[in-house]
Formats: sequence, C-alpha cells, structure tokens
Amino acid sequence: MYAVAGESREQILDGYRAAWAHSDRTIVELDLDTSGHVPHWPQERAAITLHRTLIHVTAETARHAGQADIVRETIDGVAGLRAVGDNLGDVEAGYLEKLEAIAREFGPTP
Repeated sequence: MYAVAGESREQILDGYRAAWAHSDRTIVELDLDTSGHVPHWPQERAAITLHRTLIHVTAETARHAGQADIVRETIDGVAGLRAVGDNLGDVEAGYLEKLEAIAREFGPTP
C-alpha cells in the first residue's frame, strides 16, 4: 500500500482501514491452511497459506517498525532481507523509482 500525491490524508487512512477490515475478516473466516497466491512473488514461492502469510506479515511489521531499517536501506541500498536475491519479487520496471519520486514530492514537513 502506498499513497499518491493527489490523495488526502483521509483517503489514505480510509484505504488503510478498508485493508485492515478485510484482513480481520480473512483471519476470522479462513483456516490457517487456506492457500493463496502472491502474483508478484517468484512462481516457485507464489503459493502460500494464510498461516505463512501471517508469519510473513508479522516479521515484516517487526522489521519495519523502527526507523533503523530505513537508515540501513539508505546506507547499503538493499531492500528486503538479503543482499542477493531480495524478498521483494519482480516488480514492474520503475516501480521503486515511482514511489521514491512520490515521497520526494512531499519533501520534509516544515
């Protein structure tokens, strides 16, 4: 999930709340061994259970909870868990640059 320049804070929060509600319903209604598919992950790892998804999201949340991860990514230029073969999967050409441009457009708050 990311914000684009034309979105208001309320639109961003509404989108976040909708994703949160959907996640809550998914966790309550599905068994942990329910299979899913992550289309932007490598094909050999794209099939995943709800249980593994919850573990992955928990680990990602812990990893990104502090600003130290942002500092480390700035220093070594690596996103994901490994320097070689990151865990981001194939992303569309220019996607990361697009996100960075959106962030730079807002710049530091006065």
